[in-house]
Amino acid sequence: MSNAPQVTIIGGGMITQVQLLPTIYHLQREGLVGDIHICALNAAPLKALQDDPTLARGFPGQSFTPHPDPARVDPDKALPDLYKEVLAAAPKGSIALIAVPDQMHYPILKEAIRCDLHVCIVKPLVLTHAHAEEVAQLAAERGLVVGVEYHKRFDYRNLMARRNYRAGRLGEFRLAQAQMIEPYYYRDSNFQNWCTCENSDMFTYVGCHYVDLVAFITGLRPVSVSVYGIRDRYPNGREGFLWTDGRVIWENGASLSVVDAIGYPNRAAGGNAQGLAMWCQGSTDATLLVHSDQYRGVKCSYEEAGSDPGDTVYAEPNPDYFQIIDQGGVGLTPVGYGHRSVEYIIRQCRQAATIQDLKDRRAFIRRLDDEGIMATPSNSSYNELVVEAARKSILAGGREVAIAYGDKPGVAFRTYD
Repeated sequence: MSNAPQVTIIGGGMITQVQLLPTIYHLQREGLVGDIHICALNAAPLKALQDDPTLARGFPGQSFTPHPDPARVDPDKALPDLYKEVLAAAPKGSIALIAVPDQMHYPILKEAIRCDLHVCIVKPLVLTHAHAEEVAQLAAERGLVVGVEYHKRFDYRNLMARRNYRAGRLGEFRLAQAQMIEPYYYRDSNFQNWCTCENSDMFTYVGCHYVDLVAFITGLRPVSVSVYGIRDRYPNGREGFLWTDGRVIWENGASLSVVDAIGYPNRAAGGNAQGLAMWCQGSTDATLLVHSDQYRGVKCSYEEAGSDPGDTVYAEPNPDYFQIIDQGGVGLTPVGYGHRSVEYIIRQCRQAATIQDLKDRRAFIRRLDDEGIMATPSNSSYNELVVEAARKSILAGGREVAIAYGDKPGVAFRTYD
């Protein structure tokens, strides 16, 4: 393998289009990655990526190899096992980037590891703690990096908060409230085919960002979860937990409440509503941390609305998560913590790929685990315990589920004396 490893993206949906592929194209332009292959369930989303005018304007002359090829197959023909062939054909030690529905993470992740590929995967890693531990063990045995793309870790606000909290400047975490309300038009997207009651819910899908973030900032572990979900119907008639209210209790007795939904008005100015407020106890006074993540201080009133779903004449765009801007040179440049997060993980995968000795590669992976900046299966498996507890709770109408650590980590309905 050359110094510029191939990147194989599994999943051709929205997150690939708006965040992942622009970053990978940029890293290819910088010489950090080599050929790009993208595999999807069918050819239709790959054709949309090929025809995307923003990608064409931002990365002229760059392209990817599609699997399946839109020029050769029926665009709607489903090929659910094609990813296995594509991963098997990738050079050993190259990089897989997995961006598929939550319930598909585990089998595709295992296949990538079996093929000796380093991995960047969108959150959550998997849906059970047992699967997270299995992935950690399999990756460690082969000396493979697995990075979970919790991009809020790379927002400078949160890195500042982590440093200040762990230096004692914020005292002890006591209460927190968080929200992430996604746009209503998501109901018309592919969400209606997979984010359904039997598979996932809005707390699992986006609430996990803020659970991970509180752990990232404080170093505390969650010990119980209760999630109440309201069942609602998508346009195709399928049922999903589209409104959720979760409460997470931490090992020091602190409480985090998180509301999530596909319920942000399409006509509203922002892209969504999100933010975190933490109240802490200092030695002589209370302390406070508030991140209003949906409001970034930018206001625009355009001549007319854009053509993308949710575009409005008056808008308050987020310049911090992900933007593609003109910084001179060829094409456009991706910026923001969504870009930094993927770039960081890809760089760690690339570095590991240059280490030939298995023992040394395992030592490199342990260092990543210990640093705790990038989420890995070993250092963030509390997230899978929370997800497992949340799914158990929401399907039981919001019953509290306790999390156990130690020799036999797991979740169970809380019992009361």
